[in-house]
Amino acid sequence: MEFASYLAGERWSDHPACTHAGLSQLARAVNDLTSNEARSRLAPLIPSVIGLNSDDPRLELVLAVHAVAVALPDASLDRQHALAVGGLVCVAALERSGGSGLPDLVEEPFARALDSTPEAAGWARRFIDRTSSRWRREEVSVRQTHAVLAMAADGVRSACADFPDDRLRALLASAIDITERFVAAERAAQGARRQTADRAPDRAAHPATGRAANEPEPVTA
Repeated sequence: MEFASYLAGERWSDHPACTHAGLSQLARAVNDLTSNEARSRLAPLIPSVIGLNSDDPRLELVLAVHAVAVALPDASLDRQHALAVGGLVCVAALERSGGSGLPDLVEEPFARALDSTPEAAGWARRFIDRTSSRWRREEVSVRQTHAVLAMAADGVRSACADFPDDRLRALLASAIDITERFVAAERAAQGARRQTADRAPDRAAHPATGRAANEPEPVTA
């Protein structure tokens, strides 16, 4: 992420302002866990994270749920338990916030990951039920989502599966893709709201006539 800050013209930092904090967290975790031999293969992904940002708090949850969905099926059993808890807590918070807007890329893959790990899913649900006052909050903090992201990257790296470097890179690449889609949808929605506001009659501008500032005068015969 330091190189991303440099390319963006920012102060040299592994926490660049030009990139969403959750995506930066995942990128740092992937970079740290990738072998020295394979780390250079992450470099082509750097330009795509520059300017990729959002103020929508749902994006933190989206990235955490996505990372868990990727890591959960192949993670070791002890990590599966923790990942399932983190994923369930984040997806519940996401649902309370109105959903990801990308269910086929976020909620549905997570549900399939849970289905593929029934023991871990059951354990996590029982754990959350026993500690509901702690986990069923209205908000999940950024610190919590970042912990889930780091845990997911570690789950991918330590899984009993071949080619961990390739799988780590794929995790980051897919997270970048989801972030791009989320930000694009957010910007499209903002543009639509602005257009609606521009077309809406401004009744307050002409209280005497009741006509909007952008409304033509009626034609009389």
